[in-house]
Parts: sequence; structure tokens; C-alpha cells
Amino acid sequence: MAKTITVDIHHDLGAAEARRRLESGLAGLGSQVPGGLSNLQQSWAGDVLSFSALVMGQAIAGRLHVLERSVRVDLDLPGLLGMMAGKIKGALQKQGQLLLEKR
Repeated sequence: MAKTITVDIHHDLGAAEARRRLESGLAGLGSQVPGGLSNLQQSWAGDVLSFSALVMGQAIAGRLHVLERSVRVDLDLPGLLGMMAGKIKGALQKQGQLLLEKR
């Protein structure tokens, strides 16, 4: 069952700093994904990052919308991953908040 999830992550960094942290943080993302992450493709168009990857052998795609006070993640999950949407959404929220917390 395919499913799209949306996560809003609030921050106080401003768009430029949030984007910088996302760019550097995505490099280490693969090691945190259960089952691994491979074939990560990403491209920026303004303040929107479009990406795709393989997770547990299934293709995912998504978009990160970097705003001045938040980042919105839209993630398209296929089949089996769609059935785990609640857990994935919680993990995205937690990891995103850690990446964007003010230091």
C-alpha cells in the first residue's frame, strides 16, 4: 500500500542555515536508516530538495521544502514501507529536529 507522509519540522535557524545543515546532514543519513539506504539522488531547485533512494530494496522519493521557520518533508513510500508510515514519520520528526536544533 503506497502512502505519502508529511512532516513539519520547526526551527529558528533561518532558511539559509537550515539548508546548510540539511546538505551536510544528508550525507550521514544512510547509516541511520534500518535496512540501509542506497542510490541516493538529490537535486535542489531554489529551496526545494527533491530526492530519491532505495530503502530495503524499495524506491522512495520525496521533497524537502526549506522555509524560514520550518522544513516540510513530503515522502512517498511504496508497498511495505507504506505500512510502516507511522514509525517512519516519527523517526523523521525526531532526526530532523536533532539536525535543526539551535546550537
